[in-house]
Amino acid sequence: MRSRVKISIADNGISMSAAVQQKIFDHLFTTKTVGKGTGLGLAIARQIVEETYSGKLSFNSVLGEGTEFFIEIPV
Repeated sequence: MRSRVKISIADNGISMSAAVQQKIFDHLFTTKTVGKGTGLGLAIARQIVEETYSGKLSFNSVLGEGTEFFIEIPV
């Protein structure tokens, strides 16, 4: 089994609703107002992690407690 590095980034904000969680990695999806976001950030980040580094980008979000993103890449 290949060794993997796991990086986690967490906050203690209000987190994401279930509807947002279902779309968070969708191309052009944004929660920002019109003209304030492109909706490309997480879609591109996931593509880079998975296609370039054969890794995985995932998250866990609990309403009222915060969100934690995980980046796992083989070493």
